[in-house]
Amino acid sequence: MKDILTDASRRAIRYLEELESRSVAPSPEAVANLKAFDEPLPEGPSSPSATLKLLDEIGSPATTAMAGRRFFGFVIGGALPVTLGANWLAGAWDQNSALYRATPSAAYIEEISLRWLLEILDLPAGCAGSFVTGATVANLCALAAARHAVLARAGWDVEANGLFGAPPITVIVGGEVHPSVSKSLGILGLGRSRVVKVPVDGSGRMIAAKIPAISGPTILCAQAGNVNTGAFDPVADICARAKAGGAWVHVDGAFGLWAAATRRLKHLAAGIGLADSWATDAHKWLNVPYDCGLAFVRDPDSLRAAMAVTAEYLPTKSEFRNPADFTPELSRRARGIEVWAALRTLGREGIAEMIEQNCAQARRFAEKLSAAGFEILNEVVLNQVLVAFGDAERTKRVIEAIQSEGTCWCGITVWQGRTAMRISVSSWATTTADVDRSVEAMISVAQALPQ
Repeated sequence: MKDILTDASRRAIRYLEELESRSVAPSPEAVANLKAFDEPLPEGPSSPSATLKLLDEIGSPATTAMAGRRFFGFVIGGALPVTLGANWLAGAWDQNSALYRATPSAAYIEEISLRWLLEILDLPAGCAGSFVTGATVANLCALAAARHAVLARAGWDVEANGLFGAPPITVIVGGEVHPSVSKSLGILGLGRSRVVKVPVDGSGRMIAAKIPAISGPTILCAQAGNVNTGAFDPVADICARAKAGGAWVHVDGAFGLWAAATRRLKHLAAGIGLADSWATDAHKWLNVPYDCGLAFVRDPDSLRAAMAVTAEYLPTKSEFRNPADFTPELSRRARGIEVWAALRTLGREGIAEMIEQNCAQARRFAEKLSAAGFEILNEVVLNQVLVAFGDAERTKRVIEAIQSEGTCWCGITVWQGRTAMRISVSSWATTTADVDRSVEAMISVAQALPQ
C-alpha cells in the first residue's frame, strides 16, 4: 500500500510542477493517445503500479491545465496545496459523511466550516447548510427548501403529497438566469419554461421595478455574479418587493457571493443577507478541489424537511447535526474537510486578498486588451471580462487560435447578441506576470490572423 500511494503522490506532484512549462490545452497527439485506455476488460488482476503508470503517462498529458495559472475558460479555481492535501487525507479516512455517530470527525469539522462560512460571507447566523457537488445541486437544495416553505404556508405537504393537486407556485427569475437554476427548477417539477422572466439592464442585472405583482406561493430567484459580466442583481430592492408579497428569495451566487468576503467589493453584495437562501461553490473562489458546492437556508426546518432521511438501520438519533439531514445524498465524501483547511489556512484576510487580486487582474486584462484596440463589452465589476475581436466569425477564429496557441485558455460566449471571448479570473495561483503573458499571446494571435 505504501509503495502505491507514494508513487501516486510523486506522479501528482510532478504533474502540478510541470503545468507551468506545458500548453494549457492538450496536444492533438496526447488526445489521440487516449485510445490506449480502450482495451478489453482484463480477465485477471494486474500490477497496481502499471495501472498508475498508464493513468499518468497517457491520461495526464491529455488533460487541460485547469489547475494551472493561465486557465481562464470557466469560473473555477485551482486547488490550493493545503486543500489538495486535506482532500488526500480525507480520502484516506474514507468516511461516509452522512451521520455524526458513524463519522464524528467529518460531521464536526463540517459544522465548524459552515459556521465560518456564514461569518465570512456575511449571512445570517443560524442558517442551515449543505455540502454538495456544486452550485447546480446547491440551487436544487435551496429551491427544494423554498418549495417546501411556500407550499407549507398554503397548507400543503409537498414531501408527502407531491405536486399533484398542490397550489401552483409562481417562479420569478431574471432574464439572464443561469442554466443551473433552470435545471434545478425542472428537476423539482416547477418547470424550466413556466417561469416569469424579469427584464435585465445592459449589464445583465434584473430590473427590480419590472418585477410583477406577487400573490400566492412565490419563489424569486436573484443572481449575485452574472456568469458573463459579473454583475449583481439589486438584491436589496428585490427583497423589499418580494417580501412585501410574501415571496421566498433565493440568490444564485455561485461565484459572486464571495464578494461579500472582501472590503473593496462588499458593496456589490449589499442586501444579500436579506434573502432566504443562497447557493455558491467552494471549488470556484475558495479554490478547493472538485467537487464542492454549498447551499445555505435561513430556516433550517425548511431545508431539513426537504432533505432528511431515516431508516431503521441508520443511527440517526444524535446530539449533534447529521449532515445527511440537509443534503440529497446519504452516502457522500467529506467535502467539508478541504473547506475547513482553506478557511483556517487563509483566514479572512487571505481570502479577501485572493479575491481582490483576481478582480484586479481581470481589470488589467480589460485595460490592456482595450488599449490594443479590442472591444470590451462589459463593465468589469468583478472577475469577468468579455472581449470581441471584431464580428462574430472573426471573434470565433481568434478564440480558437488562442486556445490552440497554448499560452492560456479562454472560452466563447454569446451575450446580449454579441459573440465574445470570456475571461474568468479565479485561481489563487494566477500572477500579474501570467496576465501580461496571456495578453501578449492574445494580441499576437489576434493580429496575426487575416481580417
